[in-house]
Amino acid sequence: MDRTDNAGMMTAMFRDRESAERAYNELRARGYDKDEINVVMSDKARERHFGDDTEDDTTELGNKSLEGTGAGSAIGGTLGAIVGAVAAIGTSVAIPGLGLVVAGPLAAGLAGAGAGGITGGLIGALVGAGIPEERAKVYETGVKEGNIVIGFKPHTPEDARYFETHFQEVRGEHIYY
Repeated sequence: MDRTDNAGMMTAMFRDRESAERAYNELRARGYDKDEINVVMSDKARERHFGDDTEDDTTELGNKSLEGTGAGSAIGGTLGAIVGAVAAIGTSVAIPGLGLVVAGPLAAGLAGAGAGGITGGLIGALVGAGIPEERAKVYETGVKEGNIVIGFKPHTPEDARYFETHFQEVRGEHIYY
């Protein structure tokens, strides 16, 4: 696990739905509110992992990934409309132009990126959240490849240690804190 003194967010990338759900569910079980947990995936990954043709999309992570998707066409491409939609639907939003589904505190930062394309938007939001640019680029590449990135701010140093181990056990990659 990488660590910097000013890091506030722990992040990990997951290649499959099962691993991401196990990580997400453990965060919820340990007292993290759904609005404290960032989930970032491409719209294509959402369709692949949580779409209509998957066996069971009734999990909390599946529901969270689907919350904002109906708003995508209604949002439009203007910055004001995107920010308004984030406020209206809470912390989960499909961001037109970026091809992303984002849930959690990062949603507002990515919505602010507008329809400028996935590269600057996702990297900029992650760097703004305290992730070093080289790590943000790894996550951006992973999201483009269909992976799911989960991030949160640990409540305690013990939580950070616990989730480092847990994320490794559930096949998390590029764990950063």
